[in-house]
Amino acid sequence: MPTNGGINIGRTVQSAIYRDGVYGRRPAVPTDPDALAAAARRRMTRTGWSYVAGGAGAQRTVAANREAFGRYRIVPRQMVDVGQRSLATTLLGRELSAPVLFGPVGALELAVQHQWGGRAAAPRNAEPALARAARDLGLPVVISSQASTPMEDTAAALGDSPRWFQLYWSSDDALVESFVARAEASGCEAIVVTLDTHVLGWRTADLDLGYLPFARAEGIAQYLSDPVFRALVEARVEGAAASGSASPGGGDDAASSSESAPANRPTVAAVRSLLSMARHHPGPTLRNLTQPHARAAVETFLEVFSRSTLTWADLAWLRERTTLPILVKGIQHPDDARAALEHGADGIVVSNHGGRQIDNAVASIDALGPVVDAVRTWSGASGSETAGSVPGSVPVLFDSGVRTGADVFTALALGADAVLLGRPWVYGLALAGADGVRAVAEHVLAELDLTMALAGVSGTEQIGRHNLVL
Repeated sequence: MPTNGGINIGRTVQSAIYRDGVYGRRPAVPTDPDALAAAARRRMTRTGWSYVAGGAGAQRTVAANREAFGRYRIVPRQMVDVGQRSLATTLLGRELSAPVLFGPVGALELAVQHQWGGRAAAPRNAEPALARAARDLGLPVVISSQASTPMEDTAAALGDSPRWFQLYWSSDDALVESFVARAEASGCEAIVVTLDTHVLGWRTADLDLGYLPFARAEGIAQYLSDPVFRALVEARVEGAAASGSASPGGGDDAASSSESAPANRPTVAAVRSLLSMARHHPGPTLRNLTQPHARAAVETFLEVFSRSTLTWADLAWLRERTTLPILVKGIQHPDDARAALEHGADGIVVSNHGGRQIDNAVASIDALGPVVDAVRTWSGASGSETAGSVPGSVPVLFDSGVRTGADVFTALALGADAVLLGRPWVYGLALAGADGVRAVAEHVLAELDLTMALAGVSGTEQIGRHNLVL
């Protein structure tokens, strides 16, 4: 159902569920966050679940993100007229039905590989399904660099619904420029630069399975559909052919070594990996199996994916290449927030990547308040800090650990202008496709609405730290 600004959506969603219950129908998508995750885990493949749900190291940051919300208690208020409530807000000049966005999730096809059509149909069951749900709800989608569907196809499925583009800053400048230009042409309204993944964290669940989706060409549709990237692949293939190398990677094939040969003999897993590369690469699968381009594309991606030499000064380079607002994602320290703004960022996303990058890191919700304070008092060009400078002039968004509407309320109370929802909607996608994404979002918005009512708040602009016990 469209949220229409969230006018009393809590009662609407709640009543529909109870009404269905009279006829013995329970929600196909659980409302309890733990039950939702458990149901998705039963449905998803082992590798898909590990990639989506897993975190870094001993998973302490994943746990901390959830546990930390318990330290911020909401204060109920009574005898306040909250008969009419609205979740509507404005973000970067765009009116939104609620302060919630669908956060970027890479390799989304992993969530739907068990659905009808299997792995071959997974990409077209991923972002397009998300787009249909987002369009129905009027909530923005942050399209991932690591999507399973080209951004142009996702944009077409979104229609007039708002979308942003999340950028992993490649080591190839021309590829970065191409991604940004494509995002602009696709109607994206902002660029979200993820800063905290210039190297992959130590993700034990994936490591123990020996599984990285990108090494099988899963989740690299933005690259495979990009003219600059495809030129890099072609150059790699031609270079390998000119040098007489058996590998498009440019080096000797590992199987030529007698010591390593036993470990590289064909296995069922290797054949499946090659088939995955061939299926994902543009063109007929059979042709891709007989040519080196699919494997070369994977090797090229792994080579150009990220850059660890970036500094704040590099933001100026990106600023020159787009007129879109630039938000930086992965901020956990007030000094980093100030540095980002000083170097041209238009917004901040407080995030620790859902606990996927550093084990035992600070919980993202604990970092939110100090970052908000730093942004709200940032001097900018005036050269003087003034407490209480125009609220919302520089948007601060939040993600990591959000599972419920009460979590969204807490983040808004600590100063976030909006929240990025991540894993929960992916679980909904795994359970019921577009309907599952829609259901999860509606459940979160319904609880946010009811929490507002019980806290004596009728509009999201009224939510603040006075609503919490700090």
